[in-house]
Amino acid sequence: MSGFVEKPEPIQVPGLVHLHTGKVRELYRDEAGDLVMVASDRISAYDWVLPTEIPDKGRVLTQLSLWWFDQLRDLAPNHVLSTALPEGAPADWAGRTLVCKSLRMVPVECVARGYLTGSGLAEYQESRTVCGLALPEGLVDGSELPAPIFTPATKAEVGEHDENVSYEEVARQVGAETAAELRQATLAVYARARDIARDRGIILADTKFEFGFDGDSLVLADEVLTPDSSRFWPADRWEPGRAQPSYDKQFVRDWLTSAASGWDRRSEQPPPPLPGEVVEATRAKYVEAYERLTGVRWS
Repeated sequence: MSGFVEKPEPIQVPGLVHLHTGKVRELYRDEAGDLVMVASDRISAYDWVLPTEIPDKGRVLTQLSLWWFDQLRDLAPNHVLSTALPEGAPADWAGRTLVCKSLRMVPVECVARGYLTGSGLAEYQESRTVCGLALPEGLVDGSELPAPIFTPATKAEVGEHDENVSYEEVARQVGAETAAELRQATLAVYARARDIARDRGIILADTKFEFGFDGDSLVLADEVLTPDSSRFWPADRWEPGRAQPSYDKQFVRDWLTSAASGWDRRSEQPPPPLPGEVVEATRAKYVEAYERLTGVRWS
């Protein structure tokens, strides 16, 4: 059992139809047929959406995504139409709302990896492959790969794991031409972002993208290159052979698996609320990632 500890009731706004409550985002459709994405301050860990929110998290994710979309504009068109608040929307939606094109979404998580860790490391330790791609001997947790690789995954519902799949399986699901286009776009965007992050003292270990079609054009959608969708590591602390410090929810994961939380992740019990110090430390990491990448002070 997993999912929401306390599933929120979506805010009703005149002229908007609520479509979906995700781990972080609420999705609406407006009267023009466009999508309205609202990033909440919710945080998830171990397949649970926790009962405690991280202040400003939704705004950080939204503003960082907008910054990245601008850096990537010449490589990949994106789905953003406007950041204007829909009429009648609550003031709290400011800075966390995007009005977006309605796309024909591709049902694949497009993952690019430049370093070995996470589920890729687990597969490598068993078979010396990641998503069926053979890798050289001798790699350890945090190793840089010889070249970035495309390691797609299926998209899971809230409370379930994404599942890594082979490129061949993606081609079977969406067609060979679309699969090739997804791989090319994913690796091109990753390479651009990796170089930008590196110039700012951050390693982009891996990241996932979502794409959809606007007619025949492949368009970058959802959030992009945030601490929720990417592993960012401080370059000056990178040390292969161990878990790397990161700009994400590691404080949350560490506390939940500590004796202090009193929670057993193998049980069917939902996790407890987060203590204030964990909330503040996690917020600080999200803000630090935003400031280091953009060079803009968060306010």
